[in-house]
Amino acid sequence: MNLFSDIRTLVISEIEAMMAAGDLPAGLELGAVAVEPPRDATHGDMATNAAMVLAKPAKLSPRVIAEKLAARLAADERIADVQVAGPGFLNLTLVPSVWAGLLTSALKSGDAFGRAAIGAGIKVNVEFVSANPTGPMHVGHVRGAVFGDALARLLAFAGYDVTREYYINDGGAQVDVLARSAFERYREALGQEPEIREGLYPGDYLIPVGEAMKAKWGDSLLGEPEEVWLQDVRLFATEMMMQMIRDDLALLGVEMDVYSSEKALYGTGQIEAAINTLREMGLIYEGTLEPPKGKLPEDWEAREQTLFRSTAHGDDVDRPVMKSDGAWTYFAPDIAYHYNKVQRGFDQLIDIFGADHGGYVKRMKAAVSALSGGRVLLDVKLIQLVKLWKDGEPFKMSKRAGTFVTLRDVVEQVGADVTRFVMLTRKNDAPLDFDFAKVMEQSKDNPVFYVQYANARINSVMRKAQAAGIDVSDATLAGLDLGGLSNPAEIALAKKIAEWPRLVEIAARGNEPHRVAFYLYDLAADLHGLWNRAKDEPELRFIQDDPATTQSKIALARATGVVISAGLAILGVTPVEEMR
Repeated sequence: MNLFSDIRTLVISEIEAMMAAGDLPAGLELGAVAVEPPRDATHGDMATNAAMVLAKPAKLSPRVIAEKLAARLAADERIADVQVAGPGFLNLTLVPSVWAGLLTSALKSGDAFGRAAIGAGIKVNVEFVSANPTGPMHVGHVRGAVFGDALARLLAFAGYDVTREYYINDGGAQVDVLARSAFERYREALGQEPEIREGLYPGDYLIPVGEAMKAKWGDSLLGEPEEVWLQDVRLFATEMMMQMIRDDLALLGVEMDVYSSEKALYGTGQIEAAINTLREMGLIYEGTLEPPKGKLPEDWEAREQTLFRSTAHGDDVDRPVMKSDGAWTYFAPDIAYHYNKVQRGFDQLIDIFGADHGGYVKRMKAAVSALSGGRVLLDVKLIQLVKLWKDGEPFKMSKRAGTFVTLRDVVEQVGADVTRFVMLTRKNDAPLDFDFAKVMEQSKDNPVFYVQYANARINSVMRKAQAAGIDVSDATLAGLDLGGLSNPAEIALAKKIAEWPRLVEIAARGNEPHRVAFYLYDLAADLHGLWNRAKDEPELRFIQDDPATTQSKIALARATGVVISAGLAILGVTPVEEMR
């Protein structure tokens, strides 16, 4: 039950009736008509901008439209009052029975309450993490992993057909560096002194790789030139690193549906096929580029290259796909990889990159636009940095990693649930401070605790009711007449619950899972507010002397718990039943 969608349908229906009656011109575009919570709760339960957005195309005063529309809406049995405000906004107040019906719907639907159909089976590919397979995941990957997984869960909840994908960057020089670094640990495993020279990976995480190489090859690689062992060691070390990354992701509760390899694009004709497709469209040409901004003429050597005319699809400049020496640029395999996703039939692509990939967005969108004929949309989400703090000081690097704090460091400190929730308490493109002390403190300032505490309180009152012999099963609560819930504080909590289905749709359309975390905090605040008021107003307490009254009040609490549980599931967080 999406109450806001239902009332919007009513508004649209009445506008169409006004067009049919000649009160409005026929054929008006109604897409911008919205029904949403009013900015000021004292103005009613819902507000619509219908008259404001229709006034100009209808060539009528918004207030004239609003007054005629108000008269029609007032006739609906769900509407208690309609007020025209300001130049033509409409504020709607609903009859109390609507809120009782909403709670019943939430109880009957359970964790599926708020599940949307806006995805309508649309196939979406969410590519995230995609870390170089050269070591364990670091804290920057944590935020991208949590964001990507929560977004995938959100989209699935909204009806999309979602595929989670990891693109293994195993085609570049960094995996050669990995192989050389692993070889030094192999020498170490055989009793020799490793030479971790500048440019190699120094972390202790490669020691087990060296031991595994010893078990596989014995000492047969010692003394052999690099060209003999490099390819085999590269593959072996990459596979071990990817297993480490899979284990790290599992520790965070993230599972991928597909792992794709950059290396697999080379020598298979896939890069050539993608570039030739663009060439057939007239989008590949030989030319030279202007010097980058900030480069002096004497610093710039103009060289003819093979270029993609990305400016034809919204980019700022054309982009090279082949260097003057005939080697592919790093952009070429990425074009081929996205072409592969287009060919797999996805309707939407979402790439989740680190903040340092900002300059990559337009060129990749241009490539997808060209290769799909504009059919497939690409949304690129950039993940800003995470700053770690502990005891007021920056959190020190991991000796095991050598140069950075690992995902495992963070999760072992605070747990996966806390890590996931905190990573979603800021919009993805805003920096995030992660303070190990604050994320574990039990206070209102800690959103993880605040939301979990609300759920624990709900479970507490249900256990007390059960201990008193009161039936508070979902089936029983869903069958109650909840019309007795009339206190403004109780209705306010029901109104917040009513926002959940709308919030799901908004968050899914914008690819913004952080909205779920924000909403859950506000919902928890309303529950805690009601709980605290009940200390001074006994009639608000969930446990009453009358069992029937208790059941009605617990139905409100349980409906709140249903939404908290569904929201936490989207965030990938397990709800707690009691705080310890």
